[in-house]
Amino acid sequence: MSLPFLLEIGTEEIPDWMIPSALENLRLLFEKLQIPHESVTLDATPRRLVLRADGLPARQADSEERVMGPAKSAPAQAVAGFARKHGVQPEDLTVEATPKGEYYSLVKKVAGRATRDILAEALPSLIIQIYFPKTMYWTGKGGPRFIRPIRWIVALLGEEIVPFELAGVRSGALTSGHRRLGAREIAVTTADYEQRLRDHYVILSAEERRKRISTELQGVRVKPDPALLETLVYITEYPTPITGSFDTQFLALPAEVLVTVMRHHQKYFSVEDADGNLAPQFVAVMNIPSDPEGFVRDGNERVLLARFNDARFFWETDQKKKLAGRVADLKNVTFQKDVGSYHDKLERMAGIARRLGGNADAERAVALCKCDLTTELVKEFTELQGVVGGLYARVQGEPEPVWTAIYDHYKPESMEDSIPRNLGGQIVSLSDKLDTLTSCFRVGLIPTGSRDPYGLRRAAQGVVRILVEGRIEIPLHDFLDSNQALLDFFADRVRFYFKDVRGFKYDEVNAAMAAGWSNLVDLEARLQRVQSLRFTPDFEPLAASFKRIRNILDQAKWVRTSAQGIDPTLLDAGPEQELYHEYKSIAGQPIEAVISKLRPKVDLFFDKVLVNAPDARVRQNRLTLLDTLLSEFSNIADFSEIVTNS
Repeated sequence: MSLPFLLEIGTEEIPDWMIPSALENLRLLFEKLQIPHESVTLDATPRRLVLRADGLPARQADSEERVMGPAKSAPAQAVAGFARKHGVQPEDLTVEATPKGEYYSLVKKVAGRATRDILAEALPSLIIQIYFPKTMYWTGKGGPRFIRPIRWIVALLGEEIVPFELAGVRSGALTSGHRRLGAREIAVTTADYEQRLRDHYVILSAEERRKRISTELQGVRVKPDPALLETLVYITEYPTPITGSFDTQFLALPAEVLVTVMRHHQKYFSVEDADGNLAPQFVAVMNIPSDPEGFVRDGNERVLLARFNDARFFWETDQKKKLAGRVADLKNVTFQKDVGSYHDKLERMAGIARRLGGNADAERAVALCKCDLTTELVKEFTELQGVVGGLYARVQGEPEPVWTAIYDHYKPESMEDSIPRNLGGQIVSLSDKLDTLTSCFRVGLIPTGSRDPYGLRRAAQGVVRILVEGRIEIPLHDFLDSNQALLDFFADRVRFYFKDVRGFKYDEVNAAMAAGWSNLVDLEARLQRVQSLRFTPDFEPLAASFKRIRNILDQAKWVRTSAQGIDPTLLDAGPEQELYHEYKSIAGQPIEAVISKLRPKVDLFFDKVLVNAPDARVRQNRLTLLDTLLSEFSNIADFSEIVTNS
């Protein structure tokens, strides 16, 4: 007999961005119970995490367990006692050989437990183990911790309640509907659960809520915003979009300011006209089915009017002081207590920008890029830092290369974001990120685990992307303070970018980086060469030979000296001399052009020549030949790092 299982954890509102990962964690925790089942479905709203599973057995299958007893040499009284303890006769025992000797044993049948009992025992711990970045006490210090207070729990296996208690809340068959429109207590079964919630204005499926919002937005020129859509999906239980408007006078403000106010502070979609310009409209998503009297629309318009008035006031107030006049104010804005102020940071950035080859426009942009941190608009709308600086620089008459560099210098802020649009912005962004990284590592502020308060991983990933995608060839190692921890940190970011973002195989990345990775543009070119070589028939056998050469040299504890060279007079006629002459003829040529000629010579050498010759001079000469051959192509990649089938 197979049964459906339902678990609903009812809470106060959970932050939207935590819900998807919590659901996945809930799935993993359930799978660890190892209860047979056919399928698992996960759902959530702001006030509930839900797991449903089909095909659970009423009881677990019976099993057998081997129980080890005393040693064969033990007294008969001990053997009889062991048999009596397990309800059998001594003659029913068997003798089993183990690494420690021979022991009496028996196979004991273990009756399968009721699945309901297993769940009742496991679920309290399972629920508390669901991972959230932050948790809270709500029953008093020392009590259980969860993201928000747990208010109800539904736990049903078939038609029966799975009984347990957690933080004073007993599991049952009562859920809760929409906070404003539904009943506080609703009796449910595994069969009618989703429909009963819908009857009380809760759409359980996130996908259905997503489609409901998207469908009702059709016909409105909403600016696409997938991230905002996901937020709205997980802050509503019955989403319904409505369209509102605002006075066209506010369109005199930059679109970036208006969109930020609507998106970040009100969670509204902005609307565009037929030409792609910002229109004096917005779309809000209610958590109720309708607004027949327009009260919700009117309320949203009033709130947005107040927000826009604030933004306009801050914009006009800020214009009374130019960016250049704010530079000195940065002495009073702390970047990090052990590193100094933002004014100190600008001075360090200026030095980095000069080393990067920045021109006068780039230096001017560096000098002004952090000044918007002292403006009222950025204090109110922190998401606009950088953007506001660029906008102010534009209206204050700074040249386009300067204001665009300021505008873009926080980019890229994610893997999906673009890099700064021109070289000046790229140099300012690199200067900012490299200074942040070197300064923080210098005082020991190194990310650990999930903690990265200064966004150093994101900064390093931004540096990698700008250098590669902007085709900027610099010796990156020279900008990392010879700090080994920072070099290792960057190496991880470089590996991640080329493997997980660009799709190169991990051994290709390891091989190319082993030949050097300070110049990331060069590293990319070498990776592309290795990747193209991989599909040639001679590549894997030659890579296997390079691995063999590396192992031979390592075993010989080989150390190359500058005076060392190959002595042709010590080379045997045949495969050894042929490999040497082949090396001489191909030296300096790209491996792509010579790989087909080189491979058979290397194969024949290993087949016919004893590297570890009895004669020390001959052995040393052969090791030198192999080392020279390996070194010839190691400026591309260390091919011994390539994983081969041989």
